[in-house]
Amino acid sequence: MSESTKGGMFMRTTDVMTAADSGETPANPRLGIATVCLSGTLEDKLAAASAARFQTVEIFENDLIASPWPPRQVREECARRGLTVDVYQPFRDFEAVPPDLFAANMRRAERTFDVLEQLGASTMLVTSSVSPDAVDDDDLAAEQLHALASSAERRGLRIAYEPLAWGRFVRTCAHAWRIVRHANHPALGLCLDSFHLLSGGDDLASIGVVPGSKVFHVQLADAPRLNMDLVEWSRHHRLFPGLGCFPLTEFVSRVLSTGYVGPLSLEVFNDVYRQADPRLAAIDGMRSLLALQEAVSVSGPPAVRERLQTVGLPPAPRLGNHAFTELAVDDLSGPVVARALSALGFVHTGQHPSKPVQLWQQGQARVLLNFAPQTTVAPGTAAICALGVESADPATSAQRAEALLAPVLPRTRQSEEADLTSIAAPDGLAVFLLRGGAEPNTWLKDFRPTGTSPRPDGLVTKTDHISLTQTVDDFDETALFYRTVLGLQMDETTEIAAPFGLVRSRASADPSGDLRITFNTAPLRRGDWAPAVPSPQNVTFTTDDAIASARAMRSLGAPVLKIPDNYYVELDARLALPPQRLAALREYSILYDRDEHGEFLHFYTEMLGSRVFFEVVQRVGGYTGVGDPNSAPVRMAAHRQRRLINLRNAPAPVGELRHDYSLAHLTALSLSPPQLVDAAADAGYRYVGLRLTRVTPQEPHYPLATDPALMRTTKVHLAATGIEVLDVELARISPQDDPRDFLRFLDAAAELGARHVITQLPDPDRVRKIDRFAQLCEMAWPLGLTIDLEFPSWTETPDLGEATRVLRAAQQPNAGILVDVLHFARSGSSVADLRQLPSEWFHFAHVCDAPAGVPSTNEGLIYTARFERLFPGEGGIDVHGVLDALPAGIPYALEIPRAMLIAQVGAREHARLAITAARRFLDHAPNSSSTTAAA
Repeated sequence: MSESTKGGMFMRTTDVMTAADSGETPANPRLGIATVCLSGTLEDKLAAASAARFQTVEIFENDLIASPWPPRQVREECARRGLTVDVYQPFRDFEAVPPDLFAANMRRAERTFDVLEQLGASTMLVTSSVSPDAVDDDDLAAEQLHALASSAERRGLRIAYEPLAWGRFVRTCAHAWRIVRHANHPALGLCLDSFHLLSGGDDLASIGVVPGSKVFHVQLADAPRLNMDLVEWSRHHRLFPGLGCFPLTEFVSRVLSTGYVGPLSLEVFNDVYRQADPRLAAIDGMRSLLALQEAVSVSGPPAVRERLQTVGLPPAPRLGNHAFTELAVDDLSGPVVARALSALGFVHTGQHPSKPVQLWQQGQARVLLNFAPQTTVAPGTAAICALGVESADPATSAQRAEALLAPVLPRTRQSEEADLTSIAAPDGLAVFLLRGGAEPNTWLKDFRPTGTSPRPDGLVTKTDHISLTQTVDDFDETALFYRTVLGLQMDETTEIAAPFGLVRSRASADPSGDLRITFNTAPLRRGDWAPAVPSPQNVTFTTDDAIASARAMRSLGAPVLKIPDNYYVELDARLALPPQRLAALREYSILYDRDEHGEFLHFYTEMLGSRVFFEVVQRVGGYTGVGDPNSAPVRMAAHRQRRLINLRNAPAPVGELRHDYSLAHLTALSLSPPQLVDAAADAGYRYVGLRLTRVTPQEPHYPLATDPALMRTTKVHLAATGIEVLDVELARISPQDDPRDFLRFLDAAAELGARHVITQLPDPDRVRKIDRFAQLCEMAWPLGLTIDLEFPSWTETPDLGEATRVLRAAQQPNAGILVDVLHFARSGSSVADLRQLPSEWFHFAHVCDAPAGVPSTNEGLIYTARFERLFPGEGGIDVHGVLDALPAGIPYALEIPRAMLIAQVGAREHARLAITAARRFLDHAPNSSSTTAAA
């Protein structure tokens, strides 16, 4: 025996060969994950991997380099968490290089071996070279890899050679295996990475010629079908198994058929996963591996199936129909949804005795309205909060969920109520697992009859499917949950060119097609796809006759969504439907699709409770889809138009005034202009005010006037949400400033569609500041902008009296005064004087409140104005008195910076709290004095 084959590593390799070739059934593969899959520090990643029950990890070089832990401590931390370190990677650009570079590579390898020894890792992963210094010489590559393996073996280590799909010369399994076989060293084997083999079109049959003893490591990743550069595809778009289009079941079956006994390890580069909570991403990874093992145990070769019989994952029981959909509602959204359900033919048939939950039913379609307070649902919103799913064996479904790290939810119930099992989905929904068919203690018996019977004609028969919109961060996680835990089958992801950006959609169903769920996301945007509609959801019901149902529902007052006539013109041109049928579709706003299996007719309601809408569908023949993808943008645009009309034209509640509110940028200055627009849409504002100039060196700067990309993005968000720009700020003209310096600023205001420009005049020379104010007005006049003078009490234009003198002297038709309630109060200005001024001077007002005590210094006044304002009604300012002296109907811009509160809840939530407080305090019945004054 030569010296190179002595030592522990050769014994380890021999043991592997014996296990693979002995004819015994190898143990189940250990499950591992590469640290590169997860976000955070190395400590975060190891904790997440351990919590998700992984047994082994691959340490990625960059993660170790960035860690304060020395390698030996990493080894100890892994052991403490029940993890082994099998692989350290990657070692790049080693083989087939000139002698001088080879010597440097061997030195680099020896230093890396030191790291492996301290980590306790047994294998170093070497990727096929992409170096321009490498040559196309398999003999030289084999020779140099043999030398590397010999050096590794002396330390009890192994080398796993991985062909990269974009390697300079070595790109396939067959090519890499020729080199490894030629090198003929027991410490040299292959790493088989599913992405590199499948993305490059490698023949999976090539795996079968490799002995299991020479497969040292296996890495798994799925991916969507993309036509792009391989490196970009690999580094940004890999997915966990089951979420892409790769035949991973066949890949793993072929690998395990070789006798491979090492770990199955995830190596997934994905921009979303690497920004997500590493604990959740690790759980998703484990779910995907367990589901992949299950698939191989069902459809793999007999020997592989026998090996994986002990995986311990209960099979997914057969699912049945949608038992119910539960909506979280409140006193505002609940009546709206109830009226819509009634108009669709539903009847309130049951009331829960211990919870504020109503049962609405029609045929086998059931909707629960839950009026209990929901901390995760915004006021006035309806949202799907739970699903009832029929299962042939709810107990086994729950066991499967727990095995896949999905928590079974605790449930409070009365002794006489049904004991129902529910599990938590990643999107916050509770999924109730209900035994199908009639049984003595069915969940329906928990509801006390209201005495109202369901309609005999049955306009709808059952729930067809539900549609859920996720953030792009949750899209894959949610789909993976429903696929693995419930056993739903996923269609490939489709892309829709929606009016407000790209939308991705993925349909799923159980094998029988009785249970359908569709998932949607907007991957390229952070705003909302329609005004104030975060993550829209819909519940779809089936009918036997869509036209007859639409006719009956319209007569009952159903808020059916109006589809534009252009849709039917195109439909006629494309499909040439019989004129009578086309006329009926047009009359009742019914959309249509057909394929080789059958037809699909469907119509929608308007948006209900800000987020939910209903759909009614008729399936003819064997049609199993969810409609023509090109009809989705038609529906989205129609929803947006309807919502804008409703928002602007809805009458104010009796006894209340309705004000238009604007979100001033200072209220949430940490938000960029596009983010501010989205926050305003979320919270229900009509306008925003944008800060185009920096007032202090410390505050963030958003150079809309000079940044075309920022301007373009902001305008897209404005168009998508329907939010308008009320004003821009700040044209602050000090003695050193020239009004002409604001030309680009004014052009940007006009491009944004702004109406008003806020200016301040901190100039002690009255004549000069009047001249400059008049000049700025003249520059703004052709652009359709007003110039509104604000008078902070610490400036040289400190009060209403001085602002009035400026306007009277300037004599400009587009000049105005901006009354900021705080500045008005702090300056000691008079409400009586305010009432005497021309109403056309006042275009909008800045609204807030503040403590009654007035700071004694300018520094104190400035600090309060910029960091410590209060919501209207919370302080000591007579807010009503000031605002009642202004013209009725002007917009209220909420300028309420509160540094402490923003730090606690975030800028977006602060903006929502501000308008909620303002509406509560200001949208009130006018008092007698203000009514008299207005008259």
